[in-house]
Amino acid sequence: MLNETTKESIQDAYRQLLSARELTPRYGQRLMIAEIAKCLGSINIAQGDAPIIVVEAGTGTGKTLAYTLAVLPIARELGLKVVISTATVALQEQVIQKDLPEILEASELDFSVSLAKGRGRYLCLSKLDMLLSGSDSMQAMMDLYGDDVSAGNGGDRALYEQLLDSVSSGKWDGDRDTWPSLITEENWRPLTVDNSQCMGAKCSNFRHCSFYKARDSITNADCIVTNHDLVLADLALGGGVILPEPEDCLYVFDEAHHLPLKSNNHFASMTRIKSTSNWLEKAEKLLKGVADDEFLDSTRLQSMCTLCVGLRTELDVAWLLLEQLVETAGGGDGYEDRIQYAFELGVAPEEIIAVAQNMATLFARFSTGLQSIVDELKESLEDGGAPERRQLAEQWFGIVGTAQQRAEANLSLWSNYAQRDPSGSAPNARWLTYNPSDAFPDITVATSPVLAADTLQERLWGQCAGAVLTSATLSALGEFSMLKMRAGLPDNTQYLRILSPFKFSEAATLTVPKMNCLPSNVRDHTDYIAEAIPDLVDPNAGSLMLFSSRRQMLDVLEQLPLEWRDRVLCQDDYQKSQLLNYHRQRIDEGEGSLIFGLASFAEGVDLPGDYCTHVLIAKIPFAVPNEPIEMTLSKWIEQQGLNPFMTLTVPDAAFKLVQATGRLLRNEKDQGKITIFDERLAIQRYGKTILESLPPYRLELLA
Repeated sequence: MLNETTKESIQDAYRQLLSARELTPRYGQRLMIAEIAKCLGSINIAQGDAPIIVVEAGTGTGKTLAYTLAVLPIARELGLKVVISTATVALQEQVIQKDLPEILEASELDFSVSLAKGRGRYLCLSKLDMLLSGSDSMQAMMDLYGDDVSAGNGGDRALYEQLLDSVSSGKWDGDRDTWPSLITEENWRPLTVDNSQCMGAKCSNFRHCSFYKARDSITNADCIVTNHDLVLADLALGGGVILPEPEDCLYVFDEAHHLPLKSNNHFASMTRIKSTSNWLEKAEKLLKGVADDEFLDSTRLQSMCTLCVGLRTELDVAWLLLEQLVETAGGGDGYEDRIQYAFELGVAPEEIIAVAQNMATLFARFSTGLQSIVDELKESLEDGGAPERRQLAEQWFGIVGTAQQRAEANLSLWSNYAQRDPSGSAPNARWLTYNPSDAFPDITVATSPVLAADTLQERLWGQCAGAVLTSATLSALGEFSMLKMRAGLPDNTQYLRILSPFKFSEAATLTVPKMNCLPSNVRDHTDYIAEAIPDLVDPNAGSLMLFSSRRQMLDVLEQLPLEWRDRVLCQDDYQKSQLLNYHRQRIDEGEGSLIFGLASFAEGVDLPGDYCTHVLIAKIPFAVPNEPIEMTLSKWIEQQGLNPFMTLTVPDAAFKLVQATGRLLRNEKDQGKITIFDERLAIQRYGKTILESLPPYRLELLA
């Protein structure tokens, strides 16, 4: 039960914010604050059973303010940390640089905030020192053992020296995202490390490390702003390694619809057969180099090299077995020459399971052997050792650490293939990919959970003190069953839908033109869209055209008249941020601009006012039917006696269409049109169901 002091703190803060910013109270926002506070107010740390609430807050609700005001006072009362997790680093920075400072400034709430990002966003001083010192021995190691690090050209070196000057003088904190200009991936990658390469407290630059300085600030912060990937990385390590222990945290997942997919991706595994074999050949040379520098004795060297030979032999056997499978897979999946073979219900043949078991056994021994070398290198880094010996150990540490991580990844993959999934639970998807037209053809072996449910239940929902999941779109066809299934939300989860305050029927018209062809007739459908665009789109306005297929997007672009092609900004031609900036610039200068984009432009794109007055959508965004994860999940759903099309495909498409149409109205003053080139919305029963799940736009069904 929420105590009166906490309740008054929340109410006072809300009144102060409304007054300071001259805002009008919003019913939906007040409801969101009240329901989150009511749910989390029931926390009983001694009993467990963390309260979890899902809030679908329609555009214009003001959800960041709502969940911040509701969660922070409760966390303070209970002595808990607040972890606000966003889908992207960009959204993460908006919360910490804009939203939270505005709340702090306008209210009497007093809380400290810290930003948490992964190692990859921070400069590694040791890497920078090595690059600038021009160590011949280090460069030789990198060239021989495949660590993609180079000293770069003169321009890179000038940048590196500038970075060193700025971080040494305290003018820069080593965070890539705070550097005043763009650092390309090519220039940044050599400057950073992952967990396997980081020496932690044993590093000679530990006291000045940008990552650990940022991490120290987390310890005393009331509120930590991070992203889903880092939360999942921490959970994969057992929790409490990067972020505070889950049981000490109230989590807020903003853009929570990304969480299940990100979880699946995070716990997926893949390897390439020939690439791994070539790497193992290099690993033998690596091990001999380590032995030459007396970090590995001759007996263990021989044992490790024997493992490399054994693994390469097993990979040759795997290649022959897998090659036969991909050769029977037919003409591929319809994109370039790629061939994809998915094992039905994720069940691999017995002969592949046998090879996987052998491979898992050998990789377990190889990984353990590499880890022992890493541990000995760490010991050599202890203070008091000879400086030359320490420097040599420091140079070897990152390379052997990377090798150990790769061995561990292969162990994870082959261990997954070596076992059968538990009866009654959703299976893992397992599949092969092969592109014979590549310069060096290889077979990729992959696996992924089809549902994040088990992972999130075990590592998050069953461990945390409480959680809020929110986004503008979380339900599908008016229900939360898809989210519950994919995210494994417990039965005690509370659900709340808050409608957007926008007057959809007055602000926007949704049109389904009469086309006399369906998207399955790709040629006629593409021709119709190309012919319709000049008639439907205002040449002097800002518009967004969303496609489900890259090939169709490029075909439509090619068929447009030349003057219209000049108006199009195509996703394939620019980085996303650059394209959006060009589009805004054109509109600001009074020109027309039409964006052609794929799924990544159907959400997270904010083009208010004149920047977007017309959203055009090529077709209902059904999932690709031969995508291995969805194929496996669909087959499993069918085994449960359900219709996978109506249980999975239609709700998922409805969810995506809500997001796509949501690109039009970004604030209460926006107006415009939505055109969807798919007659199935008007003539199919499921199409009408999807239409009913959209906001109440003014409909014009011409089909």
